[in-house]
Amino acid sequence: MAIAKNSRVEGRKSLNYFSTVSIAVLLAFCLIGIWIVISFIAPLQNSELQVSETINEVKNIVGENAFTQSENSSAGIVDESIKADLQDNKFEGENLLKNQEEQKASGDLYDNTAVENRLEDTMRKISDEKNDSDEGSSTHEKDLTKNLNSESVETGPVGFQTNDEKNLDKNDGNNTLGTEKSTGNNKLQDEMASETVEEKIKKNMRSEIERATGESIMGNHDSSQTSEEAFDAHTESGIFNNATTENGTWSTQAVESQHLKETQASLISNDSNKYEWKLCKTTAGPEYIPCLDNWQSIRRLRSIRHYEHWERHCPDEAPTCLVPLTEGYRIPIKWPKSREMIWYKNAPHTKLAEVKGHQNWVKVAGEYLSFPGGGTQFKQGALHYIEFIQKSLPKIAWGKRSCVVLDVGCGVASFGGYLFEKDVLTMSLAPKDVHEAQVQFALERGIPAILGAMGTKRLPFPGSVFDLVHCARCRVPWHLEGGRLLLELNRVLRPGGCFVWSATPVYQKNPEDSGIWKDMGEITKAMCWDLVAIGRDKVNGVAAAIYRKPTSNECYNSRAKNEPPLCSELDDANAAWNVSLETCMHKIPVGASERGSVWPVRWPVRLEKPPYWLNSQAGVYGRPAPVEFTADSRHWKNVLSHSYMDGMGINWSSVRNVMDMRAVYGGFAAALKSFKVWVMNVVPIDSPDTLAIIYERGLFGIYHDWCESFNTYPRSYDLLHADYLFSKTKERCNIVAVIAEVDRIMRPEGYLIVRDNVESTDEIENIAKSLHWDIRFKYSNVNEGILCIQKTFWRPTQTETIVSAIA
Repeated sequence: MAIAKNSRVEGRKSLNYFSTVSIAVLLAFCLIGIWIVISFIAPLQNSELQVSETINEVKNIVGENAFTQSENSSAGIVDESIKADLQDNKFEGENLLKNQEEQKASGDLYDNTAVENRLEDTMRKISDEKNDSDEGSSTHEKDLTKNLNSESVETGPVGFQTNDEKNLDKNDGNNTLGTEKSTGNNKLQDEMASETVEEKIKKNMRSEIERATGESIMGNHDSSQTSEEAFDAHTESGIFNNATTENGTWSTQAVESQHLKETQASLISNDSNKYEWKLCKTTAGPEYIPCLDNWQSIRRLRSIRHYEHWERHCPDEAPTCLVPLTEGYRIPIKWPKSREMIWYKNAPHTKLAEVKGHQNWVKVAGEYLSFPGGGTQFKQGALHYIEFIQKSLPKIAWGKRSCVVLDVGCGVASFGGYLFEKDVLTMSLAPKDVHEAQVQFALERGIPAILGAMGTKRLPFPGSVFDLVHCARCRVPWHLEGGRLLLELNRVLRPGGCFVWSATPVYQKNPEDSGIWKDMGEITKAMCWDLVAIGRDKVNGVAAAIYRKPTSNECYNSRAKNEPPLCSELDDANAAWNVSLETCMHKIPVGASERGSVWPVRWPVRLEKPPYWLNSQAGVYGRPAPVEFTADSRHWKNVLSHSYMDGMGINWSSVRNVMDMRAVYGGFAAALKSFKVWVMNVVPIDSPDTLAIIYERGLFGIYHDWCESFNTYPRSYDLLHADYLFSKTKERCNIVAVIAEVDRIMRPEGYLIVRDNVESTDEIENIAKSLHWDIRFKYSNVNEGILCIQKTFWRPTQTETIVSAIA
């Protein structure tokens, strides 16, 4: 019992003892807490002094690369290996305390313990970055450099530089990738205070990319002024206005949201795996032309009296299959050697060699087809014949006064091929008729030519644009039906221009030829054409009659009979796409500001000078037309010299036949004029009708609807240029069918340059990849994109039968 009692007493004593200790400890903690509160919570009037002292302490701490620990922390020393990084980041502590000053201004109190903890976190972050950089900085910098080099390939060519990029080009011109040195500028150091080493490298990489975007990537980094001029020209010509909102440079939320939606939809829908390509199975095989080989429609024609079967009859749906290559197809021989010979297997047809070989049209020579330069009316060569025409009428002045020629019934186009030496562009025209592959031969030789027939429709050219029209036994019955087809030549011939007719009725006296000559005399007199010369070529044993279209309406008004009649005032001479022929004549323009009232200035001034009749007109983009004309020319010269010639991976020595799929003022073709290439300028039927301006410059072109096939053989062009074409065309037709047409007319290893909005260039890129084409160059910014794609020899293995094209 005594033992038990003592135990209880001892227990109570122990309990009292621990209770006393607990109370003492609690009181001690309370006192410590009060002391801490008194010590660390300062009045507002003393806070500024504390902040100043804290800043000085932080500077000293960071400068010595060490931390002073609190009483409750274990001591620690920062590793000497991170001193360099601490020095680079010493302003980070200042940045944190600067934030504290801002908080003070709004009435906040400072917790020094929190500040110390944030500083500890900062130093720990620096230490971690240092360790990471020690382990892999070299590899990381190499990867960054490699990424920069690969990204730089896709930076913007001249013509896509924005004002912001030009400013970046000036401000960031001295930045160097992966290097960040002190400049002594405190403001700059403050801005960089919170950057880590990795962030600095990334920032510099972005700066380099942005700087490269603002410069030419084609080896012209010192030509900043030229780059700016190119951008200015692009802006002046209105090219960038395709996507401009009514709010000027400020976009709207609706536009931004719609842009993102379209981008997302494009990324979802443009999966290259969804495109399943097949070869077109047709009667024409490798020479398939959808709108000329539509046998389903041709068989339904009620008559072919007016050569309706040689005109366009497009299928209801444009094909999306690919035309096969000829067996053994090879890259064409380069100009000018190609004018004399081509690969036989590229156009394996011998009928013309058999029928016209004695006239020196074409001959078979082993693996080649050779072209001696002859024709039905100039067996001894085209050059002699060309000189003979000028001697017959010196005022023709090849390459000075006469620069744009239409050669009807061109054969293999040797006439146009040799006129290049005279600075004359010739639109060679012939139907896909019994003279097998004549236009195909011309294009393979590097001579401009199109397929077409003078039948029931107007030719796809504006009125009054050709300086001269030529026909050497072209098999066109000019004298029939009151000169119906001759009146179409009158429509496209410039007032004061000449029609050179080299045919047997001019010099042979048999009854048939004599009758045709008589009929032609009566018709041309009624049309007020003057027979200004009849030249005789003793070498070739032929003669040519040269007629001249009037330059005033005096003759028209003085005729005894109004036959052929004058066209109605409502009949637009420039309306030519799918318009039926009319047996009438349009009045001669005589007003000082009317196109056609004055002959264009002589070459080469003609190429660069805005036509006189533009002075009174507004341009395509709303500014005065002469201003836009000049800006467009300057723009394309700069783009060509600073981007296209060197920076896209194009082998220009292999380029001869070029097409501008959406020409406006012809600036692109004009810029290429001295590069020994020719350009077919296409003005789409849904674009502003500027084709007459292009002819006025001494260039040529054609109207076309890109929802249908073009009147040319497969593999006709070395380079196609599409400036804001696809974004407009896909609103009306299947873009896959349009690209299938591009594939059809472009040669293997040919190039397609696309300039358009980003959604369209992304879509075209995806389709191109599905065709196994090579992406040679790509660039895009917020609104615009540019692609350079090279076609390959790839062809699919599966076939698709085109019922309409089976004869």
